[in-house]
Amino acid sequence: MKTYRVRRTASLDPLEGDLLDDFQFPWLDRPVPRTEFRAVWDGETFAFRFEVEDDDLVLDPSEDPDAAVLGSDRVELFFATSRDLSTPYYGAEMDPRGGVYDYLARYHRQFDDTWRFPGLEFAGELVEGGYELSGRIPAAVLRDLGCLRDREMIAGVYRAEFSRSPEGVVQNWISWIHPGTETPDFHVPGSFGSFRFD
Repeated sequence: MKTYRVRRTASLDPLEGDLLDDFQFPWLDRPVPRTEFRAVWDGETFAFRFEVEDDDLVLDPSEDPDAAVLGSDRVELFFATSRDLSTPYYGAEMDPRGGVYDYLARYHRQFDDTWRFPGLEFAGELVEGGYELSGRIPAAVLRDLGCLRDREMIAGVYRAEFSRSPEGVVQNWISWIHPGTETPDFHVPGSFGSFRFD
């Protein structure tokens, strides 16, 4: 199982965190555009940052907030309460405009999208050649949800990478870990790794 170290730092600056950049297209045979993730904590707050290369940014203009996020390029974090997903897990799918599709889920793909992620704060920024997104979640929230236990958390890190073609928007999927499925699906136990907190 892949493990990522969440470094402890008083500054709570994610740029001081270890670089996670070994992402892949699990269902495509081609190189992944630059996708970087970093996270830190100070004992009280978990802070994270994505830096994404994207020369064909797709942002859905839908007036429905959930549809706008789900139709857009975005980054995603999942936090689980058990390795086999037999208990609830939580998702936050965030686009660079500040939209979020957050939910409580149960295996397999049973979503309660009326649930809101307590304490989640984030902001995105469009930059030349892509976007950046930084956020934070109180550690107490992650503990109360049953995700952060004994300085370890079952977590998944993902990216939805959309592009335009003459036939319309093409949806591709990037993951830290290959989920082990033949068809695209992050909502399986195999897509999760472990975050270990210093």
